[in-house]
Amino acid sequence: MPPVKFEFIDQTVQFALFCDRLLGAKLIAFDTEFISEDCYRPELCLLQVVADGELALIDGTRIGDCRLFWQALADGSATIVAHAARAEFLFAYYAIGRPLERLFDIQLAAGFVGLEYPAAYSTLVQKLAKESLDKSETRSDWRRRPLSQQQIDYALQDVMHLPTIHQHLVAKLDDLGRTAWMEQEMRDWQLQLIENEVSEPWRRLSGFASLSHRSMAIAAKLWEWRERNAEKRNIPARRVLRDDLLIELARRETSNPQQIKLLRGMEHRNHDRDLPAIAEAIAVAIESPKDQWPEKSPRSTSGQDLNLLGQFLYSAFSIICRDLGLATGLVGTVQDVRKLAAWHLKLNSPDEPPPRLARGWRAEIVGATIHEMLQGKWGIWIDRPLDDQPLSLLAAEKNAKPRT
Repeated sequence: MPPVKFEFIDQTVQFALFCDRLLGAKLIAFDTEFISEDCYRPELCLLQVVADGELALIDGTRIGDCRLFWQALADGSATIVAHAARAEFLFAYYAIGRPLERLFDIQLAAGFVGLEYPAAYSTLVQKLAKESLDKSETRSDWRRRPLSQQQIDYALQDVMHLPTIHQHLVAKLDDLGRTAWMEQEMRDWQLQLIENEVSEPWRRLSGFASLSHRSMAIAAKLWEWRERNAEKRNIPARRVLRDDLLIELARRETSNPQQIKLLRGMEHRNHDRDLPAIAEAIAVAIESPKDQWPEKSPRSTSGQDLNLLGQFLYSAFSIICRDLGLATGLVGTVQDVRKLAAWHLKLNSPDEPPPRLARGWRAEIVGATIHEMLQGKWGIWIDRPLDDQPLSLLAAEKNAKPRT
């Protein structure tokens, strides 16, 4: 990689001055390098930033608290550009407790203009910036100091093409009239991530929905104990107690340490010190008032009985996405299509909210057509049998032309 001018920031005063300058920037593109496999929450090691064309690397291990950076992103007026920014958004959310307005995720945007989704950053760089990336440092130890020249080059490459890609995608979104769709998707995406963080997370455990009310109370209490323990020890929560063991302990509904230890997987030495605390958490849950136990989630008619119809409608769904140049994976899944069919057929509870494909921009492009298919107004036509895309939609009228 040719030499590139950049500022290396590893002093708190220098960092504060840089963040102050960010408040006046018009476009800020950034990426992060972090370690997550051996700690409770990902450890931010390096921030790569390009602000109005100026490159900077921020040493997260030396600066420590990077709240000023996230505050500058939230308080300024710049467009904020990143790729596959789930981890980056969560860094910001845990630092400042609110979404990042004006965030533009190039991976999501690529799906709106017919590019691969989810597309790797290297793919978008190659297609839109006409450059190739060296990925030799993908598994690098970003805690190591000093950083090697190879690490620095890799980190700079991961951010320096973002403004160019953003420019291409903004122009294409504007041409297609999909800028509003993208803005709505970014808002919904952030709100969903926040909902996942603040809602009852134990409900997402595999097997939780099949538990009794008492077992649910135990699972919730074990989850809370596990999170506190993992945060205190700064290790991944599943290293304290695996999900499957947590669910099985909840299902057995016993606080007897000897019975707990008989469960296969609990005999390991690393669980011995936690055995009294696990037993206590289970006992507290069992003895808690029933009105404090978690309620079962309302049963949703998710279209699980509409397998054949769902597959047929998903073919139509794929045709719609293809004809509009939208990445199918961005718009929805076969399960989303089944839920939409169940909703249109009124198989859901009346107080159940509309499914994903019946809301916002997805409803505009999919909802109405799927509804009309269920009414027999559209069918699927074998248009080009030997083509990679052999199917089209056809109005259910004699001699009608395929829908475009």
